[in-house]
Amino acid sequence: MVDRIFAGVLLIVTLAYAVIAFTAISAPFQYDPLGPESWPQILSVVAIICLLIILWKPDTDEMSVARKTWFRLAATVVMLAAYAELYEPFGFVLSTILFGATMSAMLGAGLLRALVFGIAAGVGGYLFCASLLDLNLPSGELIEQILDSSAEEGAS
Repeated sequence: MVDRIFAGVLLIVTLAYAVIAFTAISAPFQYDPLGPESWPQILSVVAIICLLIILWKPDTDEMSVARKTWFRLAATVVMLAAYAELYEPFGFVLSTILFGATMSAMLGAGLLRALVFGIAAGVGGYLFCASLLDLNLPSGELIEQILDSSAEEGAS
């Protein structure tokens, strides 16, 4: 029953999001094959389908979540907010390394494996998005300032 209530509430929110995605989101030009309007539209359609499936046939009748799981969910939301705030000043690579390493450590990876995953996600994600998808990703205001100051010191 709880699954159906949760899915019903999310379906209402998703339907509102879909209305916005299909009516209000528009860009003056398209810089990728699908255009910036397509991703919110695709996301809303997929979410509506998933929520209808949950409403049709929920997994369980009761929801029992361990305290550790609630903590991890809350920590993930906080880390996503921190990732969003650090994305521009730290840039894609550094903020993704920090988020990926912290997230994998929280999920049980050892320190070395968490760092390797974070570095692979940051560098690999940048190469994938910048090279193959031709997306513009921020290099980071903080990184640019450090590089500019070191270039000035090297020139003098």
